[in-house]
Amino acid sequence: MAAQAMQYGSVCSGIEAATVAWQPLGWQAAWFSEINPFACAVLTEHYPHVVNHGDMTTLPTRILKGEAAAPDVLVGGTPCQAFSVAGNRESLQDARGNLTLTYVEILDAIDLVRHTRHQAPAIAVWENVPGVLNTKDNAFGCFLGALAGASCELQPSGTRWTKSGCVYGHQRTIAWRVLDAQYFGVAQRRERVFLIASARTDIDPTQILFEHHRLRRDFAPSRDTRQETAKSSVTGAIERGTPSSTAVTPAFSESGFAQFSPANVAGTLRASGGANGLGSETLVADVVAISGNIIDRAPQHGGNGLGVGQDGLSPTLTSADRHAVAFDLTQITNPHNRSSMVIDKPAPTLLASAQMHVVSFQSNAGAAISMPVFEELTPTLTTSAEKVAVCHQYEVRRLMPVECERLQGFPDHYTQVPYRGGPAKDTPRYIALGNSMAVPVIRWIGQRINDFLRRLEHEQH
Repeated sequence: MAAQAMQYGSVCSGIEAATVAWQPLGWQAAWFSEINPFACAVLTEHYPHVVNHGDMTTLPTRILKGEAAAPDVLVGGTPCQAFSVAGNRESLQDARGNLTLTYVEILDAIDLVRHTRHQAPAIAVWENVPGVLNTKDNAFGCFLGALAGASCELQPSGTRWTKSGCVYGHQRTIAWRVLDAQYFGVAQRRERVFLIASARTDIDPTQILFEHHRLRRDFAPSRDTRQETAKSSVTGAIERGTPSSTAVTPAFSESGFAQFSPANVAGTLRASGGANGLGSETLVADVVAISGNIIDRAPQHGGNGLGVGQDGLSPTLTSADRHAVAFDLTQITNPHNRSSMVIDKPAPTLLASAQMHVVSFQSNAGAAISMPVFEELTPTLTTSAEKVAVCHQYEVRRLMPVECERLQGFPDHYTQVPYRGGPAKDTPRYIALGNSMAVPVIRWIGQRINDFLRRLEHEQH
C-alpha cells in the first residue's frame, strides 16, 4: 500500500488529533469509534462523512462481518485514567483499562480480514500515559504479550518497564517510546508512551519510532540563565528583523503548522496572520504557567508535581484541571489591545487590586501555591526551607479553550462547535482537549511511517 493512500481506523477517537495530524499527509479515515457526546459533536461537525461506530467493543465483530473496514493503520489512545494517579491506577481492574486488550482484539480482527484478502497486516499506533509502564498487575506486559502473540504476559528486565524498548514476537514486532510534546513545537510538557506494532515482515517498528545515527530528540532547550530581576528582564523590545541585544524576553517564531521555536529574531510578518490563524508569526511572551491542581487548594492538597511551570511551558493538559497563567503586564501597552499575547480576547483581571498586581507563590512539598492565586496575600512564612516568591505587575487568569487548542496543536476554535442547542461551553472543551493527543507528535509518527514506506517502495523497485 502506497504511503499517500494509507487508510486508518481510529478507536477512542476523542476529537481526532490523528485526523488533524494525518490529513495533510494524504491519509484517509475509514471510521471512528467514540462514545463521548461532546467529542461526537466535534467529529460530526468536522468529519460528517466519516462513520462513527461508537462503542469500540463492538468493532471486532463488525470487522469480521465486513460491517467495518479493515484499514492499513489502527490508531488509538485507550483510556489513560486506569493507569494515571488521577484515576487511582486501578489498571486492568478498571473497565477502561481492559479496553487496552480490546484494542488488541480489534487489531487481530483487522489482520485476519486483511490476510483473507491477501493484504499486508495493519500497522498499530497506540498512546497512553507513562503510568502504564509501572502498574502492580503488569498491565503493559499483558498488552505486549497479547500484541506479540505470546501465551502469557511479558516481564520487564528490571523492576519496571523502561521508557523505550522493543519486542520481537512470533506474531508481531513492537516498539515503544516515551515522547514529550514540548520537543515537537508546542509549549506544553506532555510525556506520553507511543507504541508501534505490526505483523508485517517487511516493517521493523524500531526503524520508525527510534532515530538512529543522530542526536536523540528529547534534549532540553538551551537558554542562558537569567541574572536580572523579573522587572528588568522584560523592559527591552524585540525589533522586527533584527537580533535583540537588550531584551531577554523570549520570542517564539512560527516554524510550521502550530509550531513555534525560540528565536532572537522576529519572524516575517504576513498578511495571512500565520499558518495557524494567529495574529502574528512572532509571539513575545514572558509568562508563568500555573498548574490547575494547586489553585484554590490548601498546601497539603493537590500540587501533584512542581505546580508552577518554568521556561514558559504549560503543565500537562488534563481533563480534570484547568491551568492558569501569570503574564507580565508591561508587555501590554494598551490594556484593550493585547495582540502580543497568545489570546484572542481581553482576559478578565483576577487580582484583588488593580494597582499592585502581585501574585504570591510558595514552594513546598504539597503545593507551589498555598492559596487562591487571585488573592494578593503572601503565603505563611515558616522556619523551614520553604521559599516565597512574588511576581510584581503580573496578571493571573485561567487558560482559555483556544490556548489549550494551541497547546495541543489544534487549529484555533476547533472545539467551538454547536452542542446541545448552542455554542459549546468551555468545560467540555477543556475536558476533550485534556484527553486528546498532541497533534505534532502524532503527525511526526505518521510522517515517519510515510518515509519508511517510501524507502521500502524505492528498494523494492
